[in-house]
Amino acid sequence: MIVVPRRIIKRFLPDHRKIRDHKHLRFFGKLLHDPNLWHLNRRSVSGAMSVGLFSAFVPIPFQMVLAAALAIPFRVNLPIAAALVWITNPITMPPVFYFAYKLGAWILGTTIQNVSFEISADWVMHELTQIWQPFLLGCFLLGTISAVLGNLIVRLFWRMHVIRYLKQKRLKRQQLRSP
Repeated sequence: MIVVPRRIIKRFLPDHRKIRDHKHLRFFGKLLHDPNLWHLNRRSVSGAMSVGLFSAFVPIPFQMVLAAALAIPFRVNLPIAAALVWITNPITMPPVFYFAYKLGAWILGTTIQNVSFEISADWVMHELTQIWQPFLLGCFLLGTISAVLGNLIVRLFWRMHVIRYLKQKRLKRQQLRSP
């Protein structure tokens, strides 16, 4: 196994003990001690990309917990999966979720209602009850498409990185052999 991409990723990852002790993840208990959740290889990183991106588009609070809950049975890198949910944060949520609603409405062929997005119980009770079908369809499609694309991009990047590393290694070997 080639370790070159790992060096890049490890620079940005928090210590696994910090994540195990996180107040919202403690209830997973011993499940967080699986070493596969902390490995950095092509499969675990690309899988974490899928889990994290899909979870980012699920319109629920505490998306990090959902990402962790999905990372455990799929045995993918938990820190990467949990970090990726922050693509949808309080600043990006309104435009992303509005786009999801418009996408769902377009696919279902329904008219787009004038909706102002708010993170409140009142909004959920009044607005979401009227637009929930196109909204959830759009969120599901965005999550699925981004999960698949993210997985493929990581696998492609990883492969290109390994090929470049092996070429450089081969060139160095050839330079050492030739007088």
